[in-house]
Amino acid sequence: MRALLASTTEDGELPKAAIFDLDGTLLDSVDLHAIAWQEALLKFGHEVSFEQVRGQIGKGGDKLIPVFLSDGEQKDHGKELEEWRGNRFKTEYLPLVRPFSAVPDLLRRVREAGLQVAVASSAKKDEVDKYLDIAGITHLVDLKTSSDDVEESKPAPDIFEIVLKKLKLEGADAVAIGDTPYDAEAAGKAGVRTVGVLCGGFTEDELRKAGCAEVYPGPAALLACFERSLLRK
Repeated sequence: MRALLASTTEDGELPKAAIFDLDGTLLDSVDLHAIAWQEALLKFGHEVSFEQVRGQIGKGGDKLIPVFLSDGEQKDHGKELEEWRGNRFKTEYLPLVRPFSAVPDLLRRVREAGLQVAVASSAKKDEVDKYLDIAGITHLVDLKTSSDDVEESKPAPDIFEIVLKKLKLEGADAVAIGDTPYDAEAAGKAGVRTVGVLCGGFTEDELRKAGCAEVYPGPAALLACFERSLLRK
């Protein structure tokens, strides 16, 4: 599949950091998350389809739950629903998560190019730690952040803003890599350009409309086109 490339930045300076999402970007976990959320919603009396839930994966629970629960329902059982979902995912589905191909190779290439590697995920901290271990990239990540570090998850910009603050960088110095429109929207609000990947299930059109400057099939394709990508512009 071909990679669709954008023009270089106006100032021509190379980026200093790559900020990666995890679910659906580096790890094949979106369907598993969607199943766990659907099961949780059904258990608490909310009839929703797998497709409806899957379209919301990429958000944290603080953004996903209000899509399906009213304010009163959230106060009544929102916390319990999210806790049940978390336990269900960890026990039944986390052991099934696998990385996409070439993930460690891509991160090594990013580091070889002189960029810092950060992770900005809507997952909980303990899930992020497990993901890095599953993907074999713990030693390749300079900074990891999770939904536990911010007040609001994606598509709010909080998680990208905290990454930039910790790395002491401006938005223009970084490139985000994500699989959902929520990644692109959140990064854009923080002034960060986004490279989209299709392996999370959203379409190229959806990703570009949300602000992705480039779109690739997945990590392996981004690695193959690395020298022509936004990570080298």
